[in-house]
Amino acid sequence: MMPIVLAGGVVLALSFGVRAIFGGVVEPLSDELFGGRIEVFSMSIAIQNLVWGLAQPGFGIIADKFGDRRALWLGFICYVLGMVVCGTATTPLAQHLGTGVLVGMGISGTAFGVVLAVIGRAAPEDKRSHYLGITSAIGSAGQVVLPLLASWLTEWLDWRLMIVVITGALIPMALCIPCLRVEESPSASRDEYAPITQTVRSAFGHTSYFFLNMGFFVCGFHLAFITAHLPNYVQHFCVSSASPDELRALGLQALALAGFANIFGTLLASRLGMSFPKPYVLAAIYALRALVIVLFISQPVTPISVMFFALVMGGLWLSTVPLTSALVLTMFGPRVMGTLFGFVFLSHQVGGFFGVWLGGALFDRYASYEQVWYLSIVLGVISAIAHLFVQERPAPRIGVAYGG
Repeated sequence: MMPIVLAGGVVLALSFGVRAIFGGVVEPLSDELFGGRIEVFSMSIAIQNLVWGLAQPGFGIIADKFGDRRALWLGFICYVLGMVVCGTATTPLAQHLGTGVLVGMGISGTAFGVVLAVIGRAAPEDKRSHYLGITSAIGSAGQVVLPLLASWLTEWLDWRLMIVVITGALIPMALCIPCLRVEESPSASRDEYAPITQTVRSAFGHTSYFFLNMGFFVCGFHLAFITAHLPNYVQHFCVSSASPDELRALGLQALALAGFANIFGTLLASRLGMSFPKPYVLAAIYALRALVIVLFISQPVTPISVMFFALVMGGLWLSTVPLTSALVLTMFGPRVMGTLFGFVFLSHQVGGFFGVWLGGALFDRYASYEQVWYLSIVLGVISAIAHLFVQERPAPRIGVAYGG
């Protein structure tokens, strides 16, 4: 089991680590290509989040019906091509295609929806939450290493060369994909599937699944907005004598610290989910996010407050994922995990699209992120309340479609 967990963790680490560097190139890329308007590249990142979500159910279906590794290889190829286009493109359309569509598809095929489906199928039922948490925690390491590497590279290289170096970090992913293989149970024939449309329709008719989708929309809004715009926010609003480049690097370092804290936050959340009802743990996480944002924006922004915010928010960062995926497994079983978690993640990425796009659009118009911070607080409270109504028990079955 551990070789699969380690391979899955490395794939996640590279997938999420590479995408975390885009916040560090928003300013220099926009200055060079788009006259300093950050809305254009913010739209590319927003498209990336939306495509990631829209493609996730498709990659889940590919994984469920044709094999996990086929979905992973397709995602890997899209990711590399997208990064190459990002580093060479000079027009908004090309950036939307490379950074947006291709990288979005690449993340979709190499991130949680496919990787956690493999782990969920391979893990013993009584330890699924534990192994999902370990895999997610290992994946968080990429959000420590890659933003730190990017922050160092930005001081020595221009943004294009930095993109080239970061693209090379995806190569080890190709060595891990062959390890993500789960032997099918003799009783788990592909013929046992109910039609996909019937399965999805029944899942969305289940109230708890609907609330999970609603809550994950908020999770995506928070994470995508902070990942894409924190470096720019720090550069413009942090009270410090440091240069703009140093402040942008500080924002990337803060994202790395959030990734580091997320390792421990994810493991803790997984543990708490084994001792307490998972919906209540999720409600607490979203409520705490709202509180942390309130405290952060109500005080002057300083290097210390930025790092403290990153540390605490990082502990709440991806801690929602093993709990949410475990709830999907509890409700519907592992046979259609890729498909149904794919739709949950679609909600996450729709939220991410609005978080990134609103951040860029409102900053260009008002030179402020204040409105988006306040919206993040309200959404966190709504999500906390919604999770109180999620029921941690199997959903009504359609034939054998949810067989676990």
